[in-house]
Amino acid sequence: MNNDRPGGPEGLDHPSRALAAFAAALRFEAIPGPVVERTVNLYVDWLGSALAGKGARPVETIARFARAAGGHAGPAEVIVDRGGASAYFAAMANGAASHFVEQDDVHNGSVLHPATVVFPVVLALAQERGASGRDLIAAAVAGYEVGIRVGEYLGRSHYKVFHTTGTAGTLAAAAAAGRLLGLDEQGMLHAFGSAGTQASGLWEFLRDAADSKQLHTAMAAANGLMAARLAADGFRGAARILEGAQGMAAGMSRDADPARLLDGLGRRWATMETSFKYHAACRHTHPAADALLAVVTQHRLRPDDVARVTARVHQGAIDVLGNVVIPRSVHQAKFNMGTVLGIVAHRGYAGVNEFEQAYDAPEIAAFREKVEMVRDEEVDRAYPARWIGKVSVTTTDGRVLEGRVDEPKGDPGNTLSRQEISDKFLRLAAFSRTAEPQEARDMLARAWELASLPVVGSVFAGATVSSRADRPVARADMA
Repeated sequence: MNNDRPGGPEGLDHPSRALAAFAAALRFEAIPGPVVERTVNLYVDWLGSALAGKGARPVETIARFARAAGGHAGPAEVIVDRGGASAYFAAMANGAASHFVEQDDVHNGSVLHPATVVFPVVLALAQERGASGRDLIAAAVAGYEVGIRVGEYLGRSHYKVFHTTGTAGTLAAAAAAGRLLGLDEQGMLHAFGSAGTQASGLWEFLRDAADSKQLHTAMAAANGLMAARLAADGFRGAARILEGAQGMAAGMSRDADPARLLDGLGRRWATMETSFKYHAACRHTHPAADALLAVVTQHRLRPDDVARVTARVHQGAIDVLGNVVIPRSVHQAKFNMGTVLGIVAHRGYAGVNEFEQAYDAPEIAAFREKVEMVRDEEVDRAYPARWIGKVSVTTTDGRVLEGRVDEPKGDPGNTLSRQEISDKFLRLAAFSRTAEPQEARDMLARAWELASLPVVGSVFAGATVSSRADRPVARADMA
């Protein structure tokens, strides 16, 4: 891989092409060992989230659409029902499934959830083409590196209105698909053009608990894959879809920074910067949740000891979380700061089961009323590169206690261990009843061996078939 070209004069003049050249030329052998290991960790983490989407009404609706449009046979797997499908429709269904329980990864600086748009694509294409685990990993890294840089490029003004995972995520999916399909530089550039012109996703859905979030990831994955497939067949896309006069930045951003597109390309591995999600809620709630946990633990507070909590946040958190005042569903509750902090205060952890059991419980609703968000200058200045958590807790006896975390649980400097990722995987599989305990453990063991698999094959290969996996799941989010 030529690392000089993206940073040279031609790259600066035409960053879309330089990014395409990087993605097309990336080889497994050029990826540092720690990046490979991180990618495997991210894959296992994503697979748990995909399993957990089973039974969720929006996911099942999209999966039914995929079945009606594409049939019930094909070389790729739809994870929530284990059926076969074309790569296109499997990527669509799995993209929706893995973005429902709010446990999929996130890159801070781009505010992008890469896994949910990259791994559905590379898994589906690897299953279709009989590709190896190494092929899948190289394609996934290409997707992460491209998608993260596009998200960073589009900037904070973009994220205020657009769901970056739906927009930049479409480019990430195209890069991943193009790499696995073996597109050359020109083909990759065409794929980017077709992906960018389809990129979409607006935050308005949060105001009324609409289902669009899963549609965003389903279509980012599917459209990115389609863009690469079309390019492989000679279909032409815009050559300057990112930086052109009527390209993505022109229509979707007021603060686009072209330097971000090529930042350290081939030397800085943005994949390594990606965070795992510890709590099963919008990532904007995690810093304050961890800061509150620190205060509660240090001062041995009970929920009734808390009179008021002020979460000191960045503006992006207010823009997203401020849309949800009184949550009307489990999923909407995950975008309400007061609910998340209430669950943390009462349960010590805001996981999938905790939300399912308590998001609308009287004590959680009462705690929610004690919480307010205010913009904090230091926190906002650091964002999105750093997601600092700060809270001020006023107790019923009049004390004011301050809490702070500089790296929430799951960030690269406070990451999840492989054991913690394994535990999370098993917890998510059990939550959706997608697999019996032993079957889930077998799946997990195979997933950890991704880099050594000569053929990726089925994610369920070697696992004992579970009768429970086909049973309907009774969950609050089905309502």
